[in-house]
Amino acid sequence: MESKLPYRQNAMAIIDEVNPMDAFDPKLANVLIVDDQEYNISLLERILKRAGFRHIHSTMDPHEIQQLLSTIAPDIVLLDLHMPGMDGLEALKLIREQMGEEQYLPVLMLTADITPEAKQHGLQAGVNDFLTKPYDRTEVVLRMNNLLRTRHLHLQLQQHNNMLEARVRERTEELEQAKLEILQLLGRAAEYRDDMTGQHTQRVGKLSGLIAARLGFSDHRIQLIEMAAPLHDIGKIGISDEILLKPGRFEPEEFEYMKTHTKIGASILEGSAFAVLKLAGIIAESHHEKWDGSGYPRGLKAEEIPIEARIVALADFFDALTHERPYKKAWSPDEAISEVQRQRGIHFDPKLVDVMLQLFHLNEIPLRDEEAS
Repeated sequence: MESKLPYRQNAMAIIDEVNPMDAFDPKLANVLIVDDQEYNISLLERILKRAGFRHIHSTMDPHEIQQLLSTIAPDIVLLDLHMPGMDGLEALKLIREQMGEEQYLPVLMLTADITPEAKQHGLQAGVNDFLTKPYDRTEVVLRMNNLLRTRHLHLQLQQHNNMLEARVRERTEELEQAKLEILQLLGRAAEYRDDMTGQHTQRVGKLSGLIAARLGFSDHRIQLIEMAAPLHDIGKIGISDEILLKPGRFEPEEFEYMKTHTKIGASILEGSAFAVLKLAGIIAESHHEKWDGSGYPRGLKAEEIPIEARIVALADFFDALTHERPYKKAWSPDEAISEVQRQRGIHFDPKLVDVMLQLFHLNEIPLRDEEAS
């Protein structure tokens, strides 16, 4: 069962799930020895086997390192500094390039050169520690154990970070889903006033997204429009049932009152810090503006009308025509698209009408309630 702890407590619980030192056994590590002298390799193998290490690999050719990194996945590399053809520092550069910055693979440099310059060059190249020839058996084991313990802690921390990132992604997805559902419910709250199916808002959102996609909008912008469009008529919450549910045509004063739902909607959504609600407010206020300037509430004309409001206006108009309302019967899709064509350049942006016609002829317009779900 999923934990109901607050997020911070959940995060701390994840960290406590695994003790970073649990199951740590350096003897199980994959060890890679790279040295051009067979005697040195044999000596190190004997030291490590006597100390209990079980997985020891070696090569006298530093050019094989990159392949061995992939095949044996070493936990530590014992790397000779002075080798013909490719010295230890060149080999170390290949290791770091292949492993990347995020992977911690300790490298123990083998050298008889104990000068400060040699150690400085090694540390600058990314050496983690040094083993000086001739080897002291105890020192070999202790230095390896220390580096392997650090690697183990790094891997545990990486695992914890991955788990935390997964939880963050999960919570983010949940919040996004909750936000979407809240927006849908707000849209339905208004729409149930005059559409008992509550699906009009979802169809308008879907159709608005299809139009935006045809216009070449980005995926993010399309998503915002689809989420904001269902709130276009949220201002109906402030309109009385006597007017909203009236069958037949409005009297002039009733229509003026009905027009206020655009301002009411904008007022409800005003002041939000969220992009989707800001856009919803713009759409709520302007989706009854007309291309020729005869719309309301401000009489905006042509491209003065925000493009998102123009899109939703067209989607809303077509869907309202093709579905029954208390004051009208449903039109057939052919009748509705003919009316859309007739309103090209009058009510609607000509470019959007052309896009709508393309969608209609491709049978991509949602016409039934189940298509909007």
